[in-house]
Amino acid sequence: MRQGAVGHVRVIDHRGQAPVEKRMTDPARHDTEVAALTALAGSGLPAPTLLEVAPGSIVMTRLPGDRLDAVGPDERLDGLRESMRVLRRLHALPVPDGLPPAADDRLIVERYIEAGGPPLPLVVPGSEGRAFCHGDWTDGNLLAIDGEVTGVVDWEAAHAGDPIRELARAAWGASRKDARSFDAMVEAYGADRDAVAAWTAVHAAELWLWFAAEGPPEYLDQLTAELVRWPLG
Repeated sequence: MRQGAVGHVRVIDHRGQAPVEKRMTDPARHDTEVAALTALAGSGLPAPTLLEVAPGSIVMTRLPGDRLDAVGPDERLDGLRESMRVLRRLHALPVPDGLPPAADDRLIVERYIEAGGPPLPLVVPGSEGRAFCHGDWTDGNLLAIDGEVTGVVDWEAAHAGDPIRELARAAWGASRKDARSFDAMVEAYGADRDAVAAWTAVHAAELWLWFAAEGPPEYLDQLTAELVRWPLG
């Protein structure tokens, strides 16, 4: 099955177990996921355990639970709220070696303006520090059982970055599906709402550029229509 935009995941037989194998064609993303999962070993966070690594292939334990993008709205909201406890723990860990830096937000702003996206209040906030970030904290990468987060998967976009920037990306992205998500996640994390909201236009620009480059066209059209009505709440 396909996992994310750049990887493929399948359940395999591995020494009598049924773990998952993730294949990636991008060596940098492969190495990033290996570095992140290696650093998470023994941390107590619900991340997969590496079993075997080869060029382009990672074999890891299969975690229990349902993806939050496959459950009802209220259960999803509860899971996203609970996931903030895990995200705070991640951000408190030492930043491991081997992780790339966060994206260049000023370059994102420049590229967005040059590409002619809908007008946005594009100001890059000041840094809140440097933390171990997952990079794609979405309902599709979170597993849960009865409201408890049992797994965080897809670590190929892990990086050393601003924790509030990551929170904002997660909360704004979730709010596109359910407007309740933004405040629920920010409050559960324990962050200042205004500081988080200051990042959302940058993330909107970043997502617009992604859809413009990768498609599909209907996703770009939908997001463009949303951004024309900015602010979104």
